[in-house]
Amino acid sequence: MYSEKNLNKNSGTIKFHFAELRRRIIFCLIFFFIVFLVLYPYSSSIFNFLVQPLEFLFDNKDERRLIYTALPEAFIVHVKISLFFSAWISFPFFIYQIWLFISPGLYKQELSLFLFFIFSCPLLFFIGVLFSYFIVMPLAWSFFLSFETVFFSDNLPIELEARVSEYFSLSLQLMFIFGVSFQLPIFILLLCKVGYLNYKDLIKFRRYSFIIILIIAAFLTPPDIFSQIGLSVPLYLLYELSIVLVKRIK
Repeated sequence: MYSEKNLNKNSGTIKFHFAELRRRIIFCLIFFFIVFLVLYPYSSSIFNFLVQPLEFLFDNKDERRLIYTALPEAFIVHVKISLFFSAWISFPFFIYQIWLFISPGLYKQELSLFLFFIFSCPLLFFIGVLFSYFIVMPLAWSFFLSFETVFFSDNLPIELEARVSEYFSLSLQLMFIFGVSFQLPIFILLLCKVGYLNYKDLIKFRRYSFIIILIIAAFLTPPDIFSQIGLSVPLYLLYELSIVLVKRIK
């Protein structure tokens, strides 16, 4: 009789947690949908902002253009822009809903650590996106545009006419890679927290970390030296920052 009561109690608790989880997920989806509807009318302005690193490199801006070769291509790009930036804007709200769901079951020390992750993850992602936009993308685009003059011919000049979807995909790929890669300190702190790494391990693997970061940057970034260096150097600095944070938390 006692075990049957416990079973019913546990079953009720599980149902309550599933209902609460479903409610939080619905809140996230509603918030994301509202942000998408608000953001879509401004997708053209956002795209103009994304184009500026390339536009600033053109001397004859009036003669330059971006093209699309399929009828729905430009529309799909506008939808993707709205989806990506809606997810970015909604991310802190998603984290907050996760916080509301799991916070009742956390201890005081775990709550403070989770609060640190809540504020750090969006901030590091934002810093990574800004770093790729203002530093890496102008250097990378300048490198790619240099081939217009390298292969220039008097009879048949070679000139860039980028497709809208390709430019958007490459820009978003860079921003997303840098945003996620800048989460390295959070990832290392989590590994240390669960016991897979410690302060001595981080010091021990320091000599190999930069080589591993170079290899990862070569796979993730476009095939230009500026993107690879632009990713590998900040990542190594973030690795060093992780060592300092782990030591302080310890």
